[in-house]
Amino acid sequence: MKWLKTFMLLLAVSSVASADIYKRVGLDGRVYYTDRPEKGMGFKLIIRTPPKTYKRDLKFMAGNRLKYNELIDRAAAKHQMDPKLLHAVIQAESAYNPQAISSAGAVGLMQLMPDTARRYGVSDRRDPEQNVDGGTRYLKDLLAMFNSNLKLAVAGYNAGEGAVMKYNYTVPPYPETQNYVQHVLRLYGKS
Repeated sequence: MKWLKTFMLLLAVSSVASADIYKRVGLDGRVYYTDRPEKGMGFKLIIRTPPKTYKRDLKFMAGNRLKYNELIDRAAAKHQMDPKLLHAVIQAESAYNPQAISSAGAVGLMQLMPDTARRYGVSDRRDPEQNVDGGTRYLKDLLAMFNSNLKLAVAGYNAGEGAVMKYNYTVPPYPETQNYVQHVLRLYGKS
């Protein structure tokens, strides 16, 4: 029951505060949470804060969606992906703000991390065309990697494919990732 109280407190703090939450388990079995992890201490990111501009961007989302609709449709057609899925991911990630930057360092419409951008040849993560193309290719690769399992692909997009593999090809038990998967699938169903 103590872990449940800790978890509820963590959720309350993370919903009020605007910070990423990290967790580590000590050698004595104690669990530690922080928004300021020390390097080399084994902290793992468990809750990622949306980009600082996300709430403000919601006001402009409909206009931005229209602005990038053709670009998203082109990327979907080029990579044989469902544009509705791309829209759901983009809405969840950046609310269609190409300048969005997360506290973890993800950038652009599809919130590409530096390593993912390099992996897919994206030289300018702020460029909407490059960002959407790279993010679409990554999402397509995740779908192939996880045998078209949409939940696992979306979880991999959020937490990384390594996390999905680490947890035996299930959605990782990170609250942020579990909420993200539900959110994206809800948006996808509404598209």
